[in-house]
Amino acid sequence: MKKLLMTLTAFALIALAACGGSDDNNGEGNSEDGSSEEKGTVTMGVTPWTSTVPPTKIAKLIIEDMGYTVEETQADVSSIFMGLSRGDIDVFMDSWMPVHQNYFDEYEDSIESTSISYEDASSGLVVPTYVDGIETTADLEGNEDMFGNEIYGIEEGASATEEIDNFIEANNLDFEQVNSSEGGMIAQAQRKISNEEPVIFYGWRPHTMFNEFDLKVVEDESGEFFESSTIHVVTNNQVSEDKEDVYDFLSNWSIAIEDVEEMIVKIEDGQDEEEVAQEWIDNNQDKVDEMLGN
Repeated sequence: MKKLLMTLTAFALIALAACGGSDDNNGEGNSEDGSSEEKGTVTMGVTPWTSTVPPTKIAKLIIEDMGYTVEETQADVSSIFMGLSRGDIDVFMDSWMPVHQNYFDEYEDSIESTSISYEDASSGLVVPTYVDGIETTADLEGNEDMFGNEIYGIEEGASATEEIDNFIEANNLDFEQVNSSEGGMIAQAQRKISNEEPVIFYGWRPHTMFNEFDLKVVEDESGEFFESSTIHVVTNNQVSEDKEDVYDFLSNWSIAIEDVEEMIVKIEDGQDEEEVAQEWIDNNQDKVDEMLGN
């Protein structure tokens, strides 16, 4: 009798487990192994700028913890805004305003500024501090040959590239802008600086160039070019409808510019990008909870 009761009990437990397993498999948001099912994919645009990486990696890890797969699309800024407008890209963490206003004007029906990441990001033409006599943009006129008549800039298609061309034309300067990647521009400037040669190139904050070199910003006295920027998070209009929790998180997003610069330094020193991002999350859990609405 005892063996019979044990056998019946075993069958009952097996049947109960089977019923429980069936409920789990049919339950919304659960996979066969009982874990939370992924909600879908969030695509993040990534420009070839060092400033884009820290905010993108932090947001990526947080969004993945929310149950999404995150994919990164590497492209120049104009392609990223086009991707946002088409719905191919969901999020861009590094839009510089007012420099990128032209993209918002072009794609106003399909994208939106979701939050401000940080403010007071200065940008403009920079020279090493050992270059005498160049303090303002007015000092450049007649001194173009000091720099070999070349201004080094970032990639073609960037708004900053167009602004520099407009600046050269507006001031009738005998300069040609030489464009390459951010890394290529910095490498060329570094070669000149190592020999203490005059060089002028595009600079902005946050960036480690101000940590690595003694630089000064060439002040634009007219006030027409190189305004301080406010960095925005941009989403396509579908995110608020299809991924409401992601949209709510990004609506609350913010980060200190000093934190971004510190992370850039760590990454350029060889630390893994996502490890640096996770370290920031661990050290700022209260802020993360606030952004998540917890």
